[in-house]
Amino acid sequence: MKKLRVVQWSTGGCGSIAVRTLHDRKDIDLVGVWVHNPDKVGRDAGELSGIAPIGLTTTNDIEALMALAPDCVSYTASGESRPKECIEDYCRLLAAGINVVTTSVPGLVHPPGFDANHVAAIEAACKKGGATLYASGIEPGFAGDHLVLSLTSLSHRINSIRAQEIFGYEDYPVPFTIFDVFGFGKPPEHRCLMEIPGVQASAWAPPVQMVADHLGAELDEIRETYEKRTTDRQLTVAAGTIEPGTVAAVRFETIGVVDGRDAIVIEHINRLAPDIAPEWPTASRDGTYRLLVDGDPSFQCELTLGNDADYSAQGMVATTMRIVNAIPSVCSSAPGIVTATDLPLTLPRNPFARP
Repeated sequence: MKKLRVVQWSTGGCGSIAVRTLHDRKDIDLVGVWVHNPDKVGRDAGELSGIAPIGLTTTNDIEALMALAPDCVSYTASGESRPKECIEDYCRLLAAGINVVTTSVPGLVHPPGFDANHVAAIEAACKKGGATLYASGIEPGFAGDHLVLSLTSLSHRINSIRAQEIFGYEDYPVPFTIFDVFGFGKPPEHRCLMEIPGVQASAWAPPVQMVADHLGAELDEIRETYEKRTTDRQLTVAAGTIEPGTVAAVRFETIGVVDGRDAIVIEHINRLAPDIAPEWPTASRDGTYRLLVDGDPSFQCELTLGNDADYSAQGMVATTMRIVNAIPSVCSSAPGIVTATDLPLTLPRNPFARP
């Protein structure tokens, strides 16, 4: 069987996991690795990603990587602060005939719910290059949308669906996400990026719309909520120091309204210490995705990652594998943007094999 030639785009959290897993795959040939930081250029991709050298040198030369004629780019560069730049990269690659799988712009999990101009540009690039794009992750990309749809195959009637993420973010290492996006460590009156109307919806309205569209529900509107709680003590977390009196827990909802009721809700409860905001929903431990369906039948399902010490890292692995495992299916798909509901089960290859 001919191996698929793949370039990995970035070596951050998900990027390093992707390097390791792509290098392990017997059906994939990892042919190039792109890095942004000049200090990472010219280094062995394996060493950068926490494993032994693999004999592949990193580069920031996009043209050189495209000249390798990869079948696919696994694109995991940060997209929260630069979605427009990510989409420009996608279009450049797709127009050149290179398929793209990505975790960076979560709104693309369901294009009808995303910015129409961006979708049109990507579709035009796909058509020009005869290439395919797939966006996923654990949430958005699975827990609040694809898993929801799979479980509703049990349903006769549905009154409401609530998909919750109950996660501690004390081990999340990205300062921009923690401080600027979510507003952790800021005074409660500070308005973080997630509180700007439309920012939250840019990521979570598409999966809400995805569930509605596939279940034949017409949405009256999609609305957002955002709450926060402060800490009474100093906290030291992976992203930095959280001072007393600043935000240390956030709770937000992206709500699809059907016939005047809150029918499809994606809710996040994220804390920097487990005892903050005890009145908010909790789970037996952090690292839990919970689905609550009220209907006929009513049911609850929980997906809990890793253990108390490593659920955050395990979530990163799960996020990365949603796109890595999809590479063969994406490369064999018709040109255009595809979603989880377009693809067959994107199963791992030989997961029981020992190293």
